[in-house]
Amino acid sequence: MTIRAKLYAAIVLTILGPLATTGVALTAMNDLGGRFDEVQERASHERLALQLKFGVTDVNGWQTAYGYDSGRSRPVFEDSVAAFRRDLRRAEDVFTDPRERALVGELRAEFARFMELDRRAYAALRAGREGVTKAIFLGPELVSFRSMAATAERLARYEQRRAEATEQAFDDERDDARKRLIAVALGAAFVIVLLLVTAWDVARMALEGERRTRDEAE
Repeated sequence: MTIRAKLYAAIVLTILGPLATTGVALTAMNDLGGRFDEVQERASHERLALQLKFGVTDVNGWQTAYGYDSGRSRPVFEDSVAAFRRDLRRAEDVFTDPRERALVGELRAEFARFMELDRRAYAALRAGREGVTKAIFLGPELVSFRSMAATAERLARYEQRRAEATEQAFDDERDDARKRLIAVALGAAFVIVLLLVTAWDVARMALEGERRTRDEAE
C-alpha cells in the first residue's frame, strides 16, 4: 500500500471510527435502557402478586382472630380487607397479560364468595351464635380461603417466572452490548496502529528527502 493510500485510509477510518463507536454505544444504551425498564416493570408486577398472596393470608388470619375474640379484632380485619381490595383493584389495572387477568378475575370471584360467607358468619356472631360463626370459619370459609391462597400462589409463581425471564434477557443484552463495544474498541486500536504506521512512513520519507537534498547540495 502506498503512503497516499495509507493516508486516505487513515483519514477515512479516523472519520468513521468515532461515528461507529458512537452509533454502537447509543444502540447498546438504548437496548439496555428498554430491557432495564422491562426488568423494573416485571419486578413491580412480582411485588404486587406477592402483596396479594400476603393479603389473602392476612385477611384470613384476622377473620379467625375476630371469630375467637368475640369480634374485638373485627376493625383490624376490615382494614385488612380494605388493603386487599386496593391491591386487587391495582392488579386489575396493571396486569394486562391474558393469564394474569384470568388469575386476577378468579381471585376476585373467590374473594367475593369469601366475603359473602364472612357476612353470614359476622351476623351470627352479633346475634350471639358464636358456634355458627366458628362452624362457618372451620368449614366452607376454610375451603374458600384455601382456594384463594392457591390462586394467589399461582399468580405469584407466574410473575416470578416472567421476572426471571426478563432478567435473563437483560443479562444477555448486556453481554451482547459488551461484545459489540469490544469489537469497536479493537477497530479503534487498528485505526491508531494504522495512523502510527502512516506517521512513521511520512516521517521516514521526509528524512530521506532531507538527506537527498543535503547530499545533492554537497
